Amino acid sequence: MTDAALAPTPFVDSDHPRVAAFARDAAGTGSARERAVRLYYAVRDGVRYDPYAFRVSPDWLTGSRALEAGFGWCVPKAVLLAACCRSQGIPARLGFADVMNHLATERLLRLMDNPEFLWHGYVALLLDGRWVKATPAFNVDMCRRFGVKTLEFDGTQDSLLQPYDERNRRHMEYLRDHGLFDDLPYERAVADWRAGYPRLIEAAERGEIGGRFESDRIHR
Repeated sequence: MTDAALAPTPFVDSDHPRVAAFARDAAGTGSARERAVRLYYAVRDGVRYDPYAFRVSPDWLTGSRALEAGFGWCVPKAVLLAACCRSQGIPARLGFADVMNHLATERLLRLMDNPEFLWHGYVALLLDGRWVKATPAFNVDMCRRFGVKTLEFDGTQDSLLQPYDERNRRHMEYLRDHGLFDDLPYERAVADWRAGYPRLIEAAERGEIGGRFESDRIHR
């Protein structure tokens, strides 16, 4: 399992030159845990969260594409963090769960045919002999805009999205866990996404979703 969690894959392209260079610069020196923490924050805040970049073609779901674009939704950002860690010799796997985001924006909810966020992505890292979960999805600027606590990671405890926001409103509810994978289970995930979000995917692929996610209004 550890060998597979270190190897480059079609999506977790840890051998891509840009990914390797980004990871090297962001990780710095020190223990695996110290470098993993720095990589977490580099991906969390260096790649803007944008659910309107929801594309399901394979080339949109690689770590290198998220890095090159500078934005992405939870799955590409998780893939990028896994790729960066693997390039630094830190075993990393992809985790997925179906969640209910109670603070989604009005425009996003209008585009979605399903109120659940299917195959939400996170990462599991092998640090100090055990697997620790990290979720680099929401960048700090977005969290400040929407009144959500930034999700921190210290490499010793699981870092999963919080159930409540800063005003004690429901935020994130984990519904179903799909488990951990060495690469994105593309066929399974895309089948569920296409069934769950046909209008969102069609609008995104036609380039009909404009503007920045941070300018939207939160649904109450």
